[in-house]
Amino acid sequence: MAKKKVDQTEARIEGFETALTRTERYIEENQKSLTIIVLAITVIVVGFTLYKRYIVAPAQKEAQNQMFVAEQYFQQDSFRLALQGDGNNMGFLDIIDEYGITKSANLANYYAGISYLHLGEFQNAIDYLKDFDSSDQMIQLLATGAMGDAYLEMGMEKDALSMYLKAAKQRKNDLLSPVYYMKAGLLHEQRGEYRKALSTFETIKKDYPNSTEARDIDKYIARVELLVTEDIE
Repeated sequence: MAKKKVDQTEARIEGFETALTRTERYIEENQKSLTIIVLAITVIVVGFTLYKRYIVAPAQKEAQNQMFVAEQYFQQDSFRLALQGDGNNMGFLDIIDEYGITKSANLANYYAGISYLHLGEFQNAIDYLKDFDSSDQMIQLLATGAMGDAYLEMGMEKDALSMYLKAAKQRKNDLLSPVYYMKAGLLHEQRGEYRKALSTFETIKKDYPNSTEARDIDKYIARVELLVTEDIE
């Protein structure tokens, strides 16, 4: 029995040594290729680091400075000037074109989308809001909800509903989630989807009882319950 264990151990050692030999042989035979691969990876990593430090970072700083005036126009509801600039200062569209690699250009997509929404150019609003992507969940939620508003203005009710519900569920938020649930509920009701409207209003009552929307939610629930009953009859 002891001899069998010794034999098994020796077999494992021999197998291990064989594997090492094969690995060493592979490295020897492919040393040139492996060296090229390692060098290529190093060049990529170093190049990306230098790119971020010497190209992206300066561009981001410049874009931030350029965008200041456009943001001021946006806050003053001067949306056309915010978009196109005033001849001396860049607008959001210029910043997107000139500094596309920067975070500021990404944020400019949001500003541009909201500006177009206020100007009644709804397809443009959707296009720019789709190009916006942020790790800030609050502003991403607002962008999604704004797309819902744009779709609704264009008469695309199903798409509007999809965006409102996506915004409501993106990040549970006592301030904004009930707003978009309310928009979705009212749109369901408008479309004659009374059971879905009821479920949506009940979500506000259950999950956001302290929200502004919840204050009068019982009257919406009662109204839709009556419509559900009438629809059955």
